[in-house]
Amino acid sequence: MEKLFLALIIILMLLAVPYFYKLYGLKQISKSDIPEKGDWVELSRGNIYFEWFLPDDSKEIKGTMVLVHGFSTPSFVWGGLINNFTSSGYKVLVYDHFGRGYSERPRIKYDKDLYLETLRELIESQQIKDQVHLVGYSMGGPIVGFYAETYPRDTKSATLIAPAGFSKSIPDMKSWTTMPIVGDWFWRVFSDRLYGIGNMSETQYSDDPLSINEDRFLPLFQDQLRFRGFNESLLSTIRHFNLFDVRKMYESLHLKQVPILAIWGKKDGVVPYTGSQEYERIFSNGKLVSLEEGTHDITYRQPTKVGEEIINFINSL
Repeated sequence: MEKLFLALIIILMLLAVPYFYKLYGLKQISKSDIPEKGDWVELSRGNIYFEWFLPDDSKEIKGTMVLVHGFSTPSFVWGGLINNFTSSGYKVLVYDHFGRGYSERPRIKYDKDLYLETLRELIESQQIKDQVHLVGYSMGGPIVGFYAETYPRDTKSATLIAPAGFSKSIPDMKSWTTMPIVGDWFWRVFSDRLYGIGNMSETQYSDDPLSINEDRFLPLFQDQLRFRGFNESLLSTIRHFNLFDVRKMYESLHLKQVPILAIWGKKDGVVPYTGSQEYERIFSNGKLVSLEEGTHDITYRQPTKVGEEIINFINSL
């Protein structure tokens, strides 16, 4: 019995060493870590990083756009789109979700209520009084959808890029990799395998002059890994946020008559293009733009085409 107990202690110690080794050197993010071009705003759950982009003084202001990024890649994904939006006369607000980019990483439940609350509080904090054009990428699609469905009078339009939430089934996420303790250990010890090493995107290069190609993308992505709480925010999101089937919400949103655009790559290997069939079924009056060679990374690999389609859509309203 004593030998068994001793063996158990040794095994636990061997498991603990790589876990705490991976934590060693990670720092708690502070305001001094954020880029000078952006800022923090204190919301009810902590500080969120945001940044405004404005048209030059010669432009007539047409409206306000709020861009909502996806699961793991923060607001730099919008870099190739910003100038198209501002040069068309739109003020643009981007931000990083809690746990990502340069926002704080509170130890909380990362569920639908958190993401909806964050977006609402951010918009209110910036004293935006007019209706906003919302743009959501991947997981940002359901977040934008929940916001527009909850606050339709405050939403001028909703654009969904490679949007999650149109699947007809929800995969069983209750594997050992998401279990308490075991899942936390796995996501910490194998974090380098999950994120930050090798190719992060389905494609590595695009000849679009506005593209954020992999040589630029990876350093930008990896910078957020310096801070504690990134992996934990992703794991909590997987545990508590429905990334696959939120069609009931989309059906409710359809009844609110908010103008909808979806842009989807036919070769998307992360959020399959087959979901566009459900999109067209639900949003019978919505618009769908399909990119023949597009994969899941169209936001930053094909920003010229994506930006043109968004501007054409919102200008037509």
